[in-house]
Amino acid sequence: MVPRFLDLAVLVVSLWLLVSSSVGERSTPFQLTEKQQCRLQRITAAKPSQRIQHEGGETELWNERDGQFQCAGVAAMRNILRPNALSLPNFHHYPRLVFIERGFGYISVISPGCAETYEAGRTQTTRESREKWETTERGRERDLHQKVHRIRKGDIVAIPAGAVHWCYNAGKEDLIAISINDLNHQSNQLDQKFRAFYLAGGVSKKGGQQEYEEETIFYNILKEFDTNLLAEAFNIPEEIVRQMQKGGEERGLSIIAQEKMSFARPDEQEEQGREGSGNGLEETYCSMKISTNLENRRDADIYSRQAGKVNVVDLHKLPVLKYMDMSAERGNLFPNALVSPDWSMQGHTIVYVTRGEAQIQIANHNGESLMNDRVNKGDMLVVPQYYVSTARAGESGFEWVAFKTTGWPMRNPLAGYTSVMRGMPLQVITNSYQMSPRQAEGLKMNRGGQSFLFSPGRERQF
Repeated sequence: MVPRFLDLAVLVVSLWLLVSSSVGERSTPFQLTEKQQCRLQRITAAKPSQRIQHEGGETELWNERDGQFQCAGVAAMRNILRPNALSLPNFHHYPRLVFIERGFGYISVISPGCAETYEAGRTQTTRESREKWETTERGRERDLHQKVHRIRKGDIVAIPAGAVHWCYNAGKEDLIAISINDLNHQSNQLDQKFRAFYLAGGVSKKGGQQEYEEETIFYNILKEFDTNLLAEAFNIPEEIVRQMQKGGEERGLSIIAQEKMSFARPDEQEEQGREGSGNGLEETYCSMKISTNLENRRDADIYSRQAGKVNVVDLHKLPVLKYMDMSAERGNLFPNALVSPDWSMQGHTIVYVTRGEAQIQIANHNGESLMNDRVNKGDMLVVPQYYVSTARAGESGFEWVAFKTTGWPMRNPLAGYTSVMRGMPLQVITNSYQMSPRQAEGLKMNRGGQSFLFSPGRERQF
């Protein structure tokens, strides 16, 4: 009986991987509607336009109808989770990439077809978890569940489409998470509306801070099922089903836990020791990493002592992104430093400012300036694919996280060591811009070995 069950589980996961892999390739799944096309006249930094209060925190939503978000095909949100609060289990029909801006806690992403991998009392758990089970759960059935992941400030967390997830704030300060939902991904065959399917709780709130917003509704999807049918499906008494079906709209999408929660999970050293080891399906997908941290300077993909650093997480660093076709970068510019004018070749870029300020410029294919504004902490903006953009940090520096609608981001810089200009012969430059060979040489070479990130004030007479 057990081998037959394992064979079935392997078949389910294999089929799901096959489907996920096929939809992970972004090859224009359908013709874009007029609203989704990038016919932008102006790009401005945006703040959340709607706030929904919960017992355990709040959810802030950016306006879906903003042309820049429709162009990128994404929905943006910021979740704030109070200490000892639990965001209730839910799933969605698109992949989601989450950046932990502040705080510490735990998250579980429950993958279809994967069996329980941890159980209290048998696996290595945290000391707090062991003590709890020894004192309060003795004599009961052991708690079996899929892996619980520790999250902290600077983490990027990948949540595939259809995977049920929940999050718990185990720290003493608010846990703040910025999420980008890729509505254009092929896994979404419903529509371009932002929604989520909740297994508990719910909220129904009319409007927001702007008149143009529609009703935002999140329901407990178990609420309308026949009580007797669910009782039979779970093999439990109907009174328990009725408890599960309670609307919970008064509590919202996150709640305060009755007591401090703990989970059966491996120690950090055990987690690190398991990375890259093992063989077979359980090690390749069911135990696949869903997060990585972008705060470590040693892991920077681009580093300049004079200008700053950029950390990139793509499908090579976090293989689960292969099935989501998304990626992210964490950037830090020193005061008055610059980002080379460049364009993204593989997808749209959604920029969220985490600290400081910068002057950002964006131009389209017509040479029109779509943005030349100063952005500050909490602002969000979209740089469409192939649109050229650049940024100069303010006096206090500039930090950002950028979400990209591609698993393999490629940037093409105009200036610097690896730039387009550096790759052109002098005569092409002199004739294109009607300048002298000396001026053309300065255009090519004046940034020396710097790439992407430039130190300020490197002006030169030529």
